[in-house]
Amino acid sequence: MSTVAPLPREARLRAQSDARRTLILDAARAAFRELGLDGASLREIAKRAGYTPGAIYSYFPSKERIYGALLGESLDRLVASVHAARDACPARSPRDSLHASATAFFDFYRDNPRDLDLGFYLFPGMQPRGLTPELDRALNERLRAALHPMEQSLRGLGMTPSEAVAETAALFAHTVGLLMLDHTGRIRMFRQRANELLSRYLAALAARTGKQRVRTARTPPARKPS
Repeated sequence: MSTVAPLPREARLRAQSDARRTLILDAARAAFRELGLDGASLREIAKRAGYTPGAIYSYFPSKERIYGALLGESLDRLVASVHAARDACPARSPRDSLHASATAFFDFYRDNPRDLDLGFYLFPGMQPRGLTPELDRALNERLRAALHPMEQSLRGLGMTPSEAVAETAALFAHTVGLLMLDHTGRIRMFRQRANELLSRYLAALAARTGKQRVRTARTPPARKPS
C-alpha cells in the first residue's frame, strides 16, 4: 500500500500563505461589494476574514493594495478570455478576430458584473486613492492587453496605427456603454439586446473599414509637379 510523502516544510508554508491570501481577498471582495471602497475598512476586511488587522498587514499594507490585487486577478482573467476567443477563430481573419475578441470582452463583463464594478475604478476620475503610480500603470497595461487583439484586428483591416488606436478607444467606449445599460437594466427602455447592438456595431465598423480600404486602393497617386 503506497503512502503519500508529506509536503516539504517550505511548500506547506507557501500553501498556507496562499490559502490565507485567498481568504483575505474573498473577504475584501464581499466588503467592497457591500460597502464600496471607501466604506470597507481594513478592520472590516480583517473581521470578515477571521484575522486581526495586524495579520492582514503582513499580506497587504493597505486596502488599496488589496483592491489592486483583486483587480489584477480580474484583468488577468479578462485577458485570458479575450485572447482565447481570438485564437479560437478558424481562419484568424481580421474581421473574425475583431468580432471574437470584442464579443469575449463584452461577455466577460456581462457574465461577471462584479468585475465590471471593480474595473470601473480604472477609468479617469474614478481611481481609488492610494494606488501607487507603478501599480496604476501595471493595472492599465493589463487592460490594454485585453484591448490589444481588437487594435491588431483593426490594423489588419487596413487602418493605420493611429487610426486603430482611436477606433479601439471608440469601440471600448461603445462596449462599456452597452454594458452599463445592460448592467443597470436601462437597455430595456429601448427594447434592445446589448449583445445584438454590439454585433451590429462591429459589423458596421468592419464594413466601413473595408469601404475605406477599397477607396484608398482605387485613389490614384498624386502627380508630381513637372
